[in-house]
Amino acid sequence: MKNQVVQKFAPFLVLLVVAVLALFVPQLPSFQGDASTYSGADIAWILVATALVFIMTPGLAFFYGGMVHRKNIISTMIKSMVSAGVVSVIWISFGYSLSFGESINGIIGNPMTHLFFKGVVNGAPSLQGGTAMTIPLLLFALFQLMFAIITPGLVVGAVAERIKFTSYILFIVLFIILVYAPLAHWSWHPQGFLFKMGALDFAGGTVVHISAGCAALAGAIVLKSRRSKLEQHEIPPANIPYVLIGTGLLWFGWFGFNAGSALAANSLAINAFATTNTAAASAGLAWMFFDVMKGKKPSVLGFCIGAVVGLVAITPAAGFVGIPQSIFIGLVAAIISNVASHAFKLSRVDDTLDVFPCHGIGGMVGMLMTGIFASKAVNAGGNDGLFYGNPAFFFTQLKAMLIVVAYSFTVSFLIFKFISIIMPLRVTEEDEELGLDATQHDEKYGRNPLKA
Repeated sequence: MKNQVVQKFAPFLVLLVVAVLALFVPQLPSFQGDASTYSGADIAWILVATALVFIMTPGLAFFYGGMVHRKNIISTMIKSMVSAGVVSVIWISFGYSLSFGESINGIIGNPMTHLFFKGVVNGAPSLQGGTAMTIPLLLFALFQLMFAIITPGLVVGAVAERIKFTSYILFIVLFIILVYAPLAHWSWHPQGFLFKMGALDFAGGTVVHISAGCAALAGAIVLKSRRSKLEQHEIPPANIPYVLIGTGLLWFGWFGFNAGSALAANSLAINAFATTNTAAASAGLAWMFFDVMKGKKPSVLGFCIGAVVGLVAITPAAGFVGIPQSIFIGLVAAIISNVASHAFKLSRVDDTLDVFPCHGIGGMVGMLMTGIFASKAVNAGGNDGLFYGNPAFFFTQLKAMLIVVAYSFTVSFLIFKFISIIMPLRVTEEDEELGLDATQHDEKYGRNPLKA
């Protein structure tokens, strides 16, 4: 009984404490720069890119919501969307500081550096040890926030239809602090140890997709299988048009995700834009045609899933590889993820919507493909890959990938285990049978399953 009272009041009380503390943060003027400090074109583009990345979160909600059982559509969609609320508060409070604050031995940022955005609003547009940016530091922080928001939202697909909503909220908090922030610091802070090692991740292959994919695998293992999988009941997607809408929003938003990571309105952003679209197109076709070769009919679902895999795979490489090479990257990623998805369906691991085969493995393929096809002709600040005579860089990418996989899976597994100890992680069998829309949220999509 006492535990239930804590669960009931703790989330609101924590938010209330943060809100009250925020009242006492002093107001500071924005950092003023001139034409030599800022580029109006760069600011305009990154503002648009930030909004584009945000729209990926509702896009993901539609994408996942359309693939689950009808009685779980709302519960699945809100778990992606609520990340926008939880992560935004954490990010402004101390999450940005953990990711991009003053580096502590290349492992994590000092949480006090930018507490409640101190030194962000009024800070010079540069990171510790990095080159100056042509956009305000505040805009950079907001752009990075959108990446942090969508990452735990990706995990939803693996634990859908059986995880308690309050437990998932706690997972988001712990994941951002213990997994996302360290990986962002390692990979993107100029003093991060993976960055200094020479590993390249243009827009989040490791930080976003491998981390989310490995967390998804850990969550699926800890939560165990749904009854429908154990009983081998095939559950058709609830709303394929939702999946199509979600794919369109994700593809659209991904242009901000990847091209915006150039942090400027320049030729590199254009290259990333082009490679993003090309890889998605190639992967969507490859997945659909590969299914046809296996005796299936060409499906909307196949093309949509394949396109998203292509977007995932090109993410770490978008600003380092050429446009023609992105066709090959999309095709290879789609085939590997397709085979992995089929293998997982035959296994005992119940990754509901194939998050690990698509995002985890897709991100790994993208990291390795960056190690193969990266070229200084595309980005002088990058490196030449294995295909261009530099095997050392490929092994750097491989080493970085293995470090991120091991860390993400291990810490995420411990997070899910910890939550299961202090509070129920999984809904009851009765709630699972009735559906999470009704039992977790007292809401319905169409006909109320409680009155069915």
